[in-house]
Amino acid sequence: MRKQEKVALFFLLPYLIVFIMFRLGPSIAGILVSFTKWDIIGNPQFIGFKNFWYLFQDQNFHIALKNTFLFLLLTAPPLVLFSLLFAVLLNQGMKGKNLVRTIVFSPYVIMPAVIGIIWNWLYDNNFGIINYYLRFIGLRPIEWLTSENWALFAVSIVTVWSLVGYNMILYLAGLQGIDNGLYEAARIDGANGFQMFIKLTVPMLAPVTSMIVTLTLINTVQIFDQIYVMTSGGPGTATLTLVQYMYGQAFQNFTLGYGSSIGFVILLILTGLVLFQSKVIKAES
Repeated sequence: MRKQEKVALFFLLPYLIVFIMFRLGPSIAGILVSFTKWDIIGNPQFIGFKNFWYLFQDQNFHIALKNTFLFLLLTAPPLVLFSLLFAVLLNQGMKGKNLVRTIVFSPYVIMPAVIGIIWNWLYDNNFGIINYYLRFIGLRPIEWLTSENWALFAVSIVTVWSLVGYNMILYLAGLQGIDNGLYEAARIDGANGFQMFIKLTVPMLAPVTSMIVTLTLINTVQIFDQIYVMTSGGPGTATLTLVQYMYGQAFQNFTLGYGSSIGFVILLILTGLVLFQSKVIKAES
């Protein structure tokens, strides 16, 4: 091993230790536990694939799976499109762009639980400011978090609001890496702003888009804190996602083996989604 490689390994070692202790190790342990019957207190009992057999006959698991994909559809496309829109606008040299950038990014640094509490007040049926303005313009107030028809949509709005700033910063970095000479050449050839955006900006941002889509899929499928604080999976099962259901089974019903099998399914779904989007982006490139 060369000296430079030894130095690199030295600086990477603390991260590798933390990664193995708190990421890789628990993940492998979770997969092993998913093949057992374990109520946490006693010893785990190996039962093979029985947890997965019960899982696919479980109606609540089907509901959680459907809600997870619906939540993904409601959040992932807006998170990509709005972050690109904000980044393009801020990259135009508009006045006050630093202030706008701070405002858009600031929700990302707020604790998810705090975000949930704040939006619970905003959505409140009686004194929430959103329903106040709906009444003010003559519309009927909406039961945002207590209606099964609106709850998942309401939580999706909060998720987009809280994560769009992070994606925007990544897109801004990508935009600032594009050579301005390309735009000058396109203008000389007679291209307008929309044509330059579609045929130059979007293709040049393909690697950044690929990374953002990957991170967005992983982040949205794993979101727990906000939904737990805002609705706890309710009303009924309207906002019950796979992560919510996994937590309930593992740490409220104390069926750790069954909960781990849900976690294993989440891992398979995320892996499948990331591989699928990577192939799509690669084919388009």
